[in-house]
Amino acid sequence: MKKVFAILSIVAIFSFGSTMTAVAQDSTATAQTTAVADSAVSDSTQVTEGAAVVEEGGMHKGLKQKFIEGGAGWMAPIAFCLIVGLALCIERILYLSLSSTNTKKLLTSIDEAWSNGGVEAALEVCRNTRGPVASIFYQGLSRYDEGIDVVEKSVASYGGVQLGLLEKNLTWVSLFITLAPSLGFLGTVVGMIQAFDKIQQVGDISATVVAGGMKVALLTTVFGLIVAMILQVFFNYILTLIESMTNEMEDSSISLLDIIVKHQKK
Repeated sequence: MKKVFAILSIVAIFSFGSTMTAVAQDSTATAQTTAVADSAVSDSTQVTEGAAVVEEGGMHKGLKQKFIEGGAGWMAPIAFCLIVGLALCIERILYLSLSSTNTKKLLTSIDEAWSNGGVEAALEVCRNTRGPVASIFYQGLSRYDEGIDVVEKSVASYGGVQLGLLEKNLTWVSLFITLAPSLGFLGTVVGMIQAFDKIQQVGDISATVVAGGMKVALLTTVFGLIVAMILQVFFNYILTLIESMTNEMEDSSISLLDIIVKHQKK
């Protein structure tokens, strides 16, 4: 399941990357037509074009069109939050997937190696096994001669180090989850201010005067919330993986201490 989710994550970010490339190519062509957005004729034309895009190209082109209408000044930072946040999430998912270890098999191998070749053979098993659990076991077994209390403290201390490595860069993902909707709300507030400025300049409160500005303002909020929701799903999944691995490390560390005590009595 972890590998399937990781593959789907990579496919998703590459698909979004291709969409951003297409948006960048189209933005220069559409920038020349934004100056006439204040008139009623321009607003109705944009609505007609937007509907035609949705009908011809489906949701993919519809979202791209709305993204362009939102304006590069506000949409670019939101897109940056999504791209970087997804990259960090996928990196964490791949790292955690590669760090997972069959702890029961590892403990059995350590026990058998210790019985046949002593502590050095058990250490060799840990050296040849990847993942934080094997690293914790290696640190504990390397202090075997100093007593069980020292081994226990070493396992606990190095477990905290490995936990920090598992949670690396998650603070940045959390920042992007908070920052994306905040940028959207800020764009909405600025857009509303600009809409009221138009009302003041024109002296008319008709919908055609402010509809374009208000639509752009609301689009920034929509995309900001979408980015936050996407990153939140990945963030929670990563936390679930880390919690599972942490519980596994704690449980297997207790089993390792039991193995050490058993061989000490021999």
